[in-house]
Amino acid sequence: MNDTPAIEIRGLEKSYGPVWALRGVDLEVARGEVFGFLGPNGAGKTTTIRCMLDLIRPQAGMIRVLGLDPQAEPTAVRAQVGYLPGELNLEPNLRVGATLRYLAALRGNRLDWAFVQELSERLQLSLDTPVKNLSKGNKQKVGVIQALMARPELLLLDEPTSGLDPLMQQEVYRLIREAQAGGATVFFSSHVISEVEVLASRVSIIRHGRIVETVEPRQLLSMTTRRVRVRFMERVDLAALDGLPGVSLLAQDDGLSVTVQVEGAVDALIKALAALPIADLQTEHPSLEELFLAYYEDQKEAA
Repeated sequence: MNDTPAIEIRGLEKSYGPVWALRGVDLEVARGEVFGFLGPNGAGKTTTIRCMLDLIRPQAGMIRVLGLDPQAEPTAVRAQVGYLPGELNLEPNLRVGATLRYLAALRGNRLDWAFVQELSERLQLSLDTPVKNLSKGNKQKVGVIQALMARPELLLLDEPTSGLDPLMQQEVYRLIREAQAGGATVFFSSHVISEVEVLASRVSIIRHGRIVETVEPRQLLSMTTRRVRVRFMERVDLAALDGLPGVSLLAQDDGLSVTVQVEGAVDALIKALAALPIADLQTEHPSLEELFLAYYEDQKEAA
């Protein structure tokens, strides 16, 4: 098995005139990994992906995709990559099936058309519909199919569920997991942070062209606070909760219920509650979206 990274980027810099889109990006994605790339619009996500495919050239830095230099061997790289751009431009007068056959021909027709039909059925997309009659969501489905249909070694997906309804989003998640199970590496950019919770084994956060964090999603969750709501079977003395490390009282109802905020581990709180008659307990984890926004707010205050 090839143990070189699927993606390796060091010191990547790219400017558009006076505007620096990338300011020394470092990334490494292992083969077979599903890797999330998070950031708001304009953070540098799309620019990074386009540099990987030699669609644009950086000012500085090193890129290796599946062990290849995309500037020296762009055709070899693209032959092994399924790419979903953030803005997909399609010929409006072609039907969906003709569009996919044209894109397949560009790949040398090295694919199983039955698989294309399976993908279209799962995404509820008619191959007979003219592209000009498609909604934004259905055009996105065309983009997902063309990225997956050749069963590429690497998937580069820029906002893969943009414009899709929740049911179709779930189907795309299943298709991505199946591609990974078949041996593919998946690199997807998003500003929808809930996707990372569902899909990614690791995530990098990019802000203003710089990577500010690369962690597992669960590590991000453990770095923040959570709320715990407790309802008791009878009135209790809440003095047992006073002074617990990382625990602060948010609300209480005359000893019958309490809501606290916990920073870090909940072990001390659970041990204190074990001695009390608990009727119900609810723990509310912050979403990655809340954490992401809080992270950016902290960065803004530091700046």
